[in-house]
Amino acid sequence: MIYYHISYTNPLSHLLTIRITISDNKEQELYLQLPSWRPGRYELQNFAQKLSKVSATANGAAVTIKKVTKDKWLVENAGAGSVVIEYSFYARQMDAGGSWLDEQQLYLNPINCLMAVEGRKAEPCQLQLALPDQYEIACGLQVLEKFTLQASDYHELVDAPLFASDNLQQTKYEVNGLPFYIWIQGDCQPDWLKIKEDFEAFTKEQLELFGDFPVSEYHFLNQILPYRYYHGVEHGNSTVITLGPAELLMSWGLYKEFVGVSSHELFHTWNIKKIRPVEMLPYDYAQENYFRTGYIAEGITTYYGDYLLARSGFFTAAQYFEELNTTLQRYYVDYGHHNLSVADSSFDLWLDGYKAGIPDRKVSIYVKGALTALLLDLQLRKVTDNRANLDQVLVRLWNDFGKQDIGYSEQDYERLVQEVAGSDFTAYFENYIYGTTPIEEALTEALQFVGCTLQKTESQLLTEQLYGFKTVADGTAVKVTALAPGSPASQVLSLDDELIALNGRKLEQNLQPLLSTTNTGAPVAITLFRDKRLRKVHLQPNNQTYYSKFTIEKRADATGQEQENFRLWLKQEF
Repeated sequence: MIYYHISYTNPLSHLLTIRITISDNKEQELYLQLPSWRPGRYELQNFAQKLSKVSATANGAAVTIKKVTKDKWLVENAGAGSVVIEYSFYARQMDAGGSWLDEQQLYLNPINCLMAVEGRKAEPCQLQLALPDQYEIACGLQVLEKFTLQASDYHELVDAPLFASDNLQQTKYEVNGLPFYIWIQGDCQPDWLKIKEDFEAFTKEQLELFGDFPVSEYHFLNQILPYRYYHGVEHGNSTVITLGPAELLMSWGLYKEFVGVSSHELFHTWNIKKIRPVEMLPYDYAQENYFRTGYIAEGITTYYGDYLLARSGFFTAAQYFEELNTTLQRYYVDYGHHNLSVADSSFDLWLDGYKAGIPDRKVSIYVKGALTALLLDLQLRKVTDNRANLDQVLVRLWNDFGKQDIGYSEQDYERLVQEVAGSDFTAYFENYIYGTTPIEEALTEALQFVGCTLQKTESQLLTEQLYGFKTVADGTAVKVTALAPGSPASQVLSLDDELIALNGRKLEQNLQPLLSTTNTGAPVAITLFRDKRLRKVHLQPNNQTYYSKFTIEKRADATGQEQENFRLWLKQEF
């Protein structure tokens, strides 16, 4: 048994004192490893930068502890008996993957701060918290007694975030005899009846899809914040969601995000927490775990998170199409989908998957992954005349891999798709997963099967449509934020150019109106500042358009069979 103890004296310092007691030590050289990253965000995060004052004792006497890597420590001459490690951790990161301490609560993601004892990760772990008596704890771990939690091993321990405060709100619902807890920390007024109804509906839909649930209970841990925020992270039998602003929680705009991210994170209980890439079974927290199947782990989950809200009746078809169309706009907002496949972008998550990076280098695995999942689902329905769909591929992944604690490979996934389809899907993988073939034609054809189409419209902004550049108003300035490759703007403009005049006329939030009354067949003169130097350039359209908009819409000429296919897909009438 490894014992962890967490306490604090001044919550406004945001400093936790962490003590690890290692009993029955038999190692002369004892190594402790703090995670470098956390599952759910595939980039190195270097949690060790928030640790200080690391010390060690062995059998009550001080011993030397030193770093051997940026987040690995060695206790020398530990000898047999009991070893105690103590250090401080700075808990002041309020997002779904961080930790936070103040006078109102302790919010902890243990993976941020609890070291693993090398060679003993499989042992049970006990976590004891020194908290105010009036506090209540929300967590997915087993409760031994008040403020004492137990995990079967280190992996379960660090995959179990917790909230502790004296003002937690909570409700509970059951599906198939399984309890689901919804916890809220924050100053808001939830409509619990509506929340329970909507959560129960998407939970039923997910359980119906897979047939059973990987865990015996589940906890939605929600930090509802007083400012605008949106973030969620999945865990074995829980999720942390940070969302705001609190006063708008029950307004449709924020509430649909609340339900949507909750559906997404619950789906992860199967897809990534149990149905896991072979490269991540088990997790290696000390270094990158490279994998090329992020389009499955995150892309399919992104697709199903909203899709199942339509199947459960939370979204109307029109509302669901709004979400799909938002995904399409995110896909076409840059040109990275021309340059790096979704599989290669999965591998590069560890490089720049969570930041803008250089222009047009990569594609989002969430966005293209969702669109390729939609495409595959519809293609499977079409080629099998509705006898098969993506649900069946997921059930095979669950039964053949997730339930068996076996990691799947790219080849395993391809094989399951082929077996479910009963036909060759090589072109799908070569073109849209491992290649950068434009998706519009295939998606349009697939949507025909359910009486819909992919509609292309030109951007209403002439700067985007004719010249190929995007701008943002920065105070009184108009700055260039994006350039379409090969566009007229890409030849003469640069990112962060500050545009000040069009054809000699000062720009004052009037760039689009001025362009609309200008002869765009002739060159237009743009005066700008670049690196604090005044310049003038000329722009002229080249008979191409840029930053087009794509939307999914129902076809007025959809046949009766296509309308029936639509009903089988969405569980809604056409």
